[in-house]
Amino acid sequence: MTEAVPTPPDSSARRAQFLATEHWSLLATRSMSWNESFARSSMFLTSLSTATVALALVGSATQFGPEFVTFALLVLSITLFLGVATFVRLGQVNNEDLYWVAGMNRLRGQYARLEPGIEDEFVAGTTLDAAGFAQTYGAMNVTGFSPLHVFVTTPGVIAVVNSVLAGVIAGLVTLQLVPVMGSAIAVGLVVAIVSVVLFIAYARHDASGYLARMIRFQDDRARPVGPAGDGEAVR
Repeated sequence: MTEAVPTPPDSSARRAQFLATEHWSLLATRSMSWNESFARSSMFLTSLSTATVALALVGSATQFGPEFVTFALLVLSITLFLGVATFVRLGQVNNEDLYWVAGMNRLRGQYARLEPGIEDEFVAGTTLDAAGFAQTYGAMNVTGFSPLHVFVTTPGVIAVVNSVLAGVIAGLVTLQLVPVMGSAIAVGLVVAIVSVVLFIAYARHDASGYLARMIRFQDDRARPVGPAGDGEAVR
């Protein structure tokens, strides 16, 4: 009696299985990046709170004299460095998140090719253009620039906090050079505003460069992601 030769699985079924495995891998990676974003933000804000308490204790002990100013400049400078590093990394995580979203959109597009019509059941996008990314992110224009939206993102909040820290440091230094409170406040405000502008400009430039490097994802179904310089962090 001849043994039955097992029938090889259908190639489309195997393809769907491989695509699903890759999809879950991208989901897990995206979850890890979000966790890193929240952990870094929490670490920075905790350090800032600790620095504030330390300044209050040292200020009471030194009667806010010259020793306090030296200590404050040292502590605030270290905290600002941590804040800048946190901001830069959060921007990178946001850009990486867009990369994972592009990969999942691409996979959903493949699902639609394997099973025509199934894309009507997808809540997230299936294309690699701006509309596809916006659909995945929840109808948010991820490639445009909204002056209000940028301040509610995690990098935007950190940028504002960093700018205030920079303004306080500049005000303290000015107060030592020109012992006039009005001048110190004015210099601090200018430095804070300029810092916010620089942080936003850096984030846009970094995001636009990342979008440009994603051109290899483009195919005959996708339109250009957006003009250079229109990227914006979304988280």
